[in-house]
Amino acid sequence: MPPQVSVLLPVRNAEETLELAVRSIMAQSLFAWEMILVDDHSTDSTGDIARKLATADPRIQCKMNPGRGIVDALNFAIQSSQGRYLIRMDADDIATFHRLETQIRFLEENPDIGVVGSCVTFLGDRDANAGYANYVDWINTLVTPSDIHVYRFVESPFAHPSVAFRRSIVEQHGGYKNGDFPEDYELWLRWAAAGVRMGKCPESLLHWRDLPTRLSRNDPRYDVDVFYQLKAYYLNQWLRDNFARKQLYVWGAGRTTRKRLQHLRRLGVKIASYIDIDENKIGQEIEGIPVISPDGLPEPGPVAVLIYVGARGARQLIEADLQKRGYRLGVDYIPAA
Repeated sequence: MPPQVSVLLPVRNAEETLELAVRSIMAQSLFAWEMILVDDHSTDSTGDIARKLATADPRIQCKMNPGRGIVDALNFAIQSSQGRYLIRMDADDIATFHRLETQIRFLEENPDIGVVGSCVTFLGDRDANAGYANYVDWINTLVTPSDIHVYRFVESPFAHPSVAFRRSIVEQHGGYKNGDFPEDYELWLRWAAAGVRMGKCPESLLHWRDLPTRLSRNDPRYDVDVFYQLKAYYLNQWLRDNFARKQLYVWGAGRTTRKRLQHLRRLGVKIASYIDIDENKIGQEIEGIPVISPDGLPEPGPVAVLIYVGARGARQLIEADLQKRGYRLGVDYIPAA
């Protein structure tokens, strides 16, 4: 009988961490699984380690990526797998003992959920990599499907190797795509736009290692402007579906916000006004768009607000202000930075 659970593990040049990652799956409380371990043309001893592990455990299949890069490796792993449930894993992370059992139980008990992540434990230097540590802290606050849904335009709501999803979702909406964008974030945005509901286990089920070789540190697909360009495509769809009959006000009139907003404006999004607290901007027009203070914001209803201020802590203050004015998250305003 084919296994119900397939673990997808692409790997490239991870000789120092691969065995520990794989053994954390071998030690799972759930015994019935298969692992599709795809070597993406490693140039160190990763291939030898992978083959040794596959020899030691018949549940592990070691394959060579017929293409190039993580997207080809992941899609090949999916094609080579048999499970109803697909579990992502990376070669430098460590799964907790009950990870597979917990996530599969979640999917079986919540048939309306297509993707489930988990909270993660940050394995890295919090002082040296404070930005990444803060990101981990933030995604760990997004647990409910509603929070994941409304905050998905701020940043990717999942640690990629923490997720599990149904094969049927891939068959219905497609798998990973190659392109000039982060493959995981594009997948979540595309699936969410198609109506796929996403949840998260509130406990930490993965130790997420932060290494200098992480793709998000070195690959141009993870550049900040690339994220905003990708977000703009799906955010434009969301605005059209939810705020089409409202005047759109953008909170933030700074240079960085205006630069990132160009991706949306090129897609035809019309901005009625900027909101800013800078007295030098209030009352002025920037590129023909008036700038008002928060106190000049109309009542919610015919007006909706897009939060596009990315300074740490600013979004939370803006949300608190909007809520005092009667604006509702996901109904009258949406955060996107």
